[in-house]
Amino acid sequence: MSVTDSQLKAAGSELAMALMRRKLWITTAESCTGGWVAKALTDRPGSSEYVHSGLVTYSNDAKQRLLGVRGETLQGHGAVSEAVVREMVAGALAATGADVAVAISGVAGPGGGSVEKPVGTVWFAWGRGPEDMVASRMHFHGSRDDIRREAVLYVLQGVKNFLAD
Repeated sequence: MSVTDSQLKAAGSELAMALMRRKLWITTAESCTGGWVAKALTDRPGSSEYVHSGLVTYSNDAKQRLLGVRGETLQGHGAVSEAVVREMVAGALAATGADVAVAISGVAGPGGGSVEKPVGTVWFAWGRGPEDMVASRMHFHGSRDDIRREAVLYVLQGVKNFLAD
């Protein structure tokens, strides 16, 4: 089942409300979703109250230069890995001063997959810092658009739940 625009809008609004209630700023560090999480959050009027910034760090070079992801981490684990998304969150927080950051890196397809990391593999991390961070891996199915929509919905819901704890 494909994620709909209305599902993304609802999830974005729910996270927006959670951020506003807590008076928190969020920043995004996105790779395979290409800024879609930031779009979902800024589609709502008044988003300047909770969205600090959004970075699309699609290339490894951008991950290193803008977020401080170490070359050794990229070489040792690959861009689609827990280690990289954790460094992306830490780097986004350091670069922006936001309260919460989210990072996404995955293989949206249709090509680029491997036996170890097939198309649909997406790593996520979000948190307030190294000691208060969640990371997870998901495997989504369908077209490139389907995979990206699933990833965006997963992040919006995951960060909202993280803030509820």
